Amino acid sequence: MSISTTLAPVTPDARTDRAIGLWLLVCAAMIFAMAVIGAITRLTESGLSIMEWAPFSGALPPLSEAEWNRVFALYRQIPEYLEENAGMTLAEFKAIFWWEWIHRLWGRSIGVVFAVPFLWFLLRGRIGRRLAPHLGAMFVLGGLQGGLGWYMVASGFAERTDVSQYRLVAHLGLAVAIYAYVLWIAMRLLDPVSEPSRGLGPARLRACLIALAVLAGITMASGGFVAGLNAGLIYNTFPLMDGQLIPDDYAALQPLALNFFENVAAVQFNHRVLAVGTVLVALVLWIWSRRLGLAPGAQRALTSAFVMALAQLGLGIAALVLVVPVWLGALHQAGALVLLSLILWAIHRTRLDPVQAVR
Repeated sequence: MSISTTLAPVTPDARTDRAIGLWLLVCAAMIFAMAVIGAITRLTESGLSIMEWAPFSGALPPLSEAEWNRVFALYRQIPEYLEENAGMTLAEFKAIFWWEWIHRLWGRSIGVVFAVPFLWFLLRGRIGRRLAPHLGAMFVLGGLQGGLGWYMVASGFAERTDVSQYRLVAHLGLAVAIYAYVLWIAMRLLDPVSEPSRGLGPARLRACLIALAVLAGITMASGGFVAGLNAGLIYNTFPLMDGQLIPDDYAALQPLALNFFENVAAVQFNHRVLAVGTVLVALVLWIWSRRLGLAPGAQRALTSAFVMALAQLGLGIAALVLVVPVWLGALHQAGALVLLSLILWAIHRTRLDPVQAVR
């Protein structure tokens, strides 16, 4: 039998799906980089260096000494400068300004890279009826993320020396949600699974993988509270915290619920527990998957997710013990997104056949 009769023809629809999938994959990669740049901006305390919201004119940095002095004068009015950075020189200000400017410029670039191909595909009638709502939702979410970013930054201009940890987690959470959404649609377009899973075991495994993805997202959100409260700069030992498994001041605030969001000891402890829990769940699912006889691609995805969960835990412990150096904190952020990506890949690869999905 000739090869031409055994391979499915490459239809125009398949070529379009691949083109759109590659475009979305580029967008996902840019969002990934944006999250890492955002982590560096946070770790270098650069996020409050630009006090103006100028979506278009702000794409250009200060181009004269007078303009540099103007934006520096604005920064010298906020509590972060007055209480923490008093006496900062213009050269030192420029060092933090550039990270925030790069962060904002990269966000604008993502908007352009998404909008231009989207309009091109739309005008040429290449976007199907089922895909159009997803792409439209991505565009709206991207715009909301820009506004949410400014809302977060504005929280640090009045009475605080830092941004609100609640707004920081909201900004991070929406970024992660958009990234996962874009990546998932790209996977579905670029990697149609030819051997979908069958049977009750894989169906339950897939449901548990979805739960693992949710757990990973909650763990990332808890990490946002750690970053927002600078909770990684204390209790720099593992597994004990000041010689104890649970720190004495875990429940220092009243009402009790405030400790989960505003108590640095509780926030760090909760993040530790969630991180270890994520690894344990990934381990259980990996062991279970070995007994189900999954297709090779699905098994590789499960194994990769478990290995990355272990690596991410190691990165987190190293960042804590070394008191969060910038490069390691950024790597830890990247690791969280890689882990989420691999879990999504495992969910995709354990896709159910159409009949079983309906049931």
